[in-house]
Amino acid sequence: MTNLFSARVRIVEDVVFRPVGDESVLLNLNTGEYLGLNASGTRMWSILTTASSVQTAYDALLQEYDVEPPQLRADLAEFIGQLRDKHLIDT
Repeated sequence: MTNLFSARVRIVEDVVFRPVGDESVLLNLNTGEYLGLNASGTRMWSILTTASSVQTAYDALLQEYDVEPPQLRADLAEFIGQLRDKHLIDT
């Protein structure tokens, strides 16, 4: 997990992000893989894709949400895993 948190998230080419209210949808136009995000997932995506590293995103999210640090760390790692599995990001 240490390597993951020092990495930077990069959106895979041909991935489209569309907000729908406070939720959103991600779609990889090449693979057809998609993922619907709730409001928290949308915020995580927004921060992850603009932060200089996963650790920087984690630090920002920790300031925004009332969550225990280990829980956020686990949730963020799981979210990144889902995004990778659907070929929406690289790290």
